[in-house]
Amino acid sequence: MQWLTNFFASSIGRKIIMSLTGLFLISFLVIHLIGNLQLLADDGGQSFNVYAKFMTSNPLIKTVSWGLYAGILLHAILGIVIYFKNKGAKGGGYAKRSSVEVSWASKNMALLGTLVFAFLLLHMGDFWYTMKFTNDLPMVSYSGHEGEMKNLFSKVATSFKEPLVVVAYLVGLLALAFHLWHGFQSAFQTLGLNHKKYTPIISGLGKAFSIIVPLAYAIIPIYYYLYL
Repeated sequence: MQWLTNFFASSIGRKIIMSLTGLFLISFLVIHLIGNLQLLADDGGQSFNVYAKFMTSNPLIKTVSWGLYAGILLHAILGIVIYFKNKGAKGGGYAKRSSVEVSWASKNMALLGTLVFAFLLLHMGDFWYTMKFTNDLPMVSYSGHEGEMKNLFSKVATSFKEPLVVVAYLVGLLALAFHLWHGFQSAFQTLGLNHKKYTPIISGLGKAFSIIVPLAYAIIPIYYYLYL
């Protein structure tokens, strides 16, 4: 296992793992968004509560969740390590650069990553922890669905009526958008997936993703705060 230790200890190894975990988390963002959009269904929260029960009770999903938690922690830790390694090196920064002009996002990935991680802690503490480890939520039952389930919808609806919660979410999603603006393309570049024909396409998709996905997430708290 010496090769694995050396791989983690090397600069290239850390950046490759950072890229792979980043792409894994990007895929999760899409899956999680599909579930969260159930909150916009006009059914009193039934669709979202059924989704939440499935995500917290399905054995396969529960197993994958542990990989997700590990991916988040590993991505965050490696981001900190890379930041301080680069900062300590001559000409520091998030990545080695020449005279080529870089975007604000690429120069502040550590700050953006910290804000995103803080946002995740807020989100998980407010909803995930309450759903999985407390009995604070009321129980509901729906025709066609066996047994009772926790009414996580009620918690979401209450939280998104609080101005500070909504502002915190919007700040976190803005940080996520900037983080993705640079990170999406950077992940492919680190993995050596560069091509004069496909790189501009990847860059365009990454920029579109960094706008559309955070914006779709942001619609939910804004809608609940303004209209419900």
